[in-house]
Amino acid sequence: MLRTIRERFRQGYRTTGFPAGDPPAVSPRFRGLPVLDTSRCVDGCAECIAVCPTNALTHSAEEGLQLDLGKCLFCGECASTCQRGAISFTQDYRLAVRERENLLINETRKLRLADSLGRDLKRILGRSLRLRQVSAGGCNGCEADANVLTTVGWDMGRFGIQFVASPRHADGLLVTGPVTNNMRLALEKTWEAVPEPKILIASGACAISGGLFADAPEVHSGVPGIPPVDLFVPGCPPHPLTLLDGLLRLLGKLPHA
Repeated sequence: MLRTIRERFRQGYRTTGFPAGDPPAVSPRFRGLPVLDTSRCVDGCAECIAVCPTNALTHSAEEGLQLDLGKCLFCGECASTCQRGAISFTQDYRLAVRERENLLINETRKLRLADSLGRDLKRILGRSLRLRQVSAGGCNGCEADANVLTTVGWDMGRFGIQFVASPRHADGLLVTGPVTNNMRLALEKTWEAVPEPKILIASGACAISGGLFADAPEVHSGVPGIPPVDLFVPGCPPHPLTLLDGLLRLLGKLPHA
């Protein structure tokens, strides 16, 4: 017992101080919010569009180069292919939004970060949010990075946010995966089992749009269209910092900016 206590003091306090102060450092390889610069595009060039595995990139005379973050896998192939630097990835982890259309960005249409729940929902859920995580055919990447938030390094429980085992004990669902046909009914029944009022969170490209599996006959191409979604968290998978940032914005614990 004494050795355990001594070791605990030796290790010190390891939980990140986020959101107070500077955010935790991310890996140099981390790809966050993309930046598009249509002025660097050459007429008729579609190299970046051709290499995108999910058709997240489009180009038109009206919109210029446009990227759907709900489809984007953040693989970086577009940026590597474009030798003129029309696409680049920053290390900005703030990506979560409230509306699906807000994930469409171009040179002039910037990302509109998530704002908080309405006054009534915020009053009920703002201090204590229990979520049932549902893997609707996911690869376990989004699920693993969501579970990271329960570890001592992140400890999302300090914000009153916890994962629970039963939907009947939950205030909402956090869904990952493209919603396979085998999981659609299970997801719908799980959603029905959550008592009102409740919220739904789509985490990861698969849950938002079907990701790499969009339009395949075996999947439903994501959560939209089943129940309404309250928070979209893009990524493949979303970084734990991205997901936590979105949850705190949804609860009004971070400013909308």
